[in-house]
Amino acid sequence: MKRALIFDLDNTLFPVEAMGDQFFEPIFQLIHESKEHEADFSTIRQDMMRKPFQWVAEHYDFSEALTEKGIELMKQLRYKGPINPFEDYEEIKKLPADRFLVTTGFLKMQQSKINSLGIIKDFLEIIVIDPTITQKTKKDIFEEIIAQHHLSKEDVLVIGNDPDSEIKAANEIGVESVLYDPHNYYSIANSTYRISTYKNFPSCSVPHFSVSHIA
Repeated sequence: MKRALIFDLDNTLFPVEAMGDQFFEPIFQLIHESKEHEADFSTIRQDMMRKPFQWVAEHYDFSEALTEKGIELMKQLRYKGPINPFEDYEEIKKLPADRFLVTTGFLKMQQSKINSLGIIKDFLEIIVIDPTITQKTKKDIFEEIIAQHHLSKEDVLVIGNDPDSEIKAANEIGVESVLYDPHNYYSIANSTYRISTYKNFPSCSVPHFSVSHIA
C-alpha cells in the first residue's frame, strides 16, 4: 500500500503548452535577438515547454551573458490567467494516499502556475525548488519527505513526465516511479511504470512488473 504520492507539476498535472507561446514570448525574443542559436531556435522553443530554463541554457551552450539575462527575465515572469489541468486530473484526487507536489523552477513563476490551477488544497505539501535560491535537488527533497513523514521507500511513489528529472531522482534513491507520458514522447522511460492517462493509474504496469505493486 503506497502511503505517499509525489507529483511533478509541469506536463504532469497540466500541459505547459496550454499557457501559450505568448507567456514565453519575452524569453523567446531574448534568445532570438541574441543571434546565438538561430539554427536551434525551433528545438529550443520545444524544450522550453518541457525543461527548466537552466537545463536549456546548459544543453544548448548559451553564453554566460545570455544565461544571466534569461534567468533575470524568467524570475519576473508570472502567469495571470486560468490554467486547466489535464482532463484526467480528477483521477488523482481519488487515489488513497497523501499527495505531495515537488516542482523545479523559478519560485514566483511556479507559484503563479499553482495558483492559476487552483490545486493547492489537493496536496498535503507543495515544494518549489528554485535553483537560483537553493542547491537542493528533487532527490534531496524526496529524501526529506521520506524522513520527515516517517516513510519507508516502499511507501512512496514518484509521478512525473521527465525521465531525466524526477524519474531519475526516484531511481537514485530506490523509490518506484510512474512516467506520465500521454503523447508517447519518450521511447525509453527508465521508470517502474508508464501510463498515458491517470485513469489507468490503479493498474499501470510495464511487462516485467506486477500490477500489485500499485496501491
